[in-house]
Amino acid sequence: MTGARHTLVRRLISGGACAVLAGAALAACGGSSGNGSGGSSGGDNGSTSGATITISGFDYGAPVTVSPGATVTVVNKDSAEHTVTADTGDAFDDDASGGATSSFKAPSDPGKYKFHCSFHDMHGALTVSG
Repeated sequence: MTGARHTLVRRLISGGACAVLAGAALAACGGSSGNGSGGSSGGDNGSTSGATITISGFDYGAPVTVSPGATVTVVNKDSAEHTVTADTGDAFDDDASGGATSSFKAPSDPGKYKFHCSFHDMHGALTVSG
């Protein structure tokens, strides 16, 4: 091959290889067909089965919705300990150690349950629907 032709072939091959690798990497990461819940502060917000409350920056994130008796996962991304404590009654009281994950069972009665952290000025809401 001549020098110019050889350079063109190398560019086409390396460009094609990059496109193939980029496509494979995108597919491995879920591409654009994901559900959009990755990295959101509220986790599975809007879900009627289980849900995740993600604590980050001394904030619970968006309110979550779960089915009665569903498992609610609490992911504490802060280094400080927090709680997820129902404002009224004893519907739930979860201790979320700094940097840890915990869980609790959602109340069996439908309704909106406001909650707070017993250690910090943090407030959130859990809706039980179904």
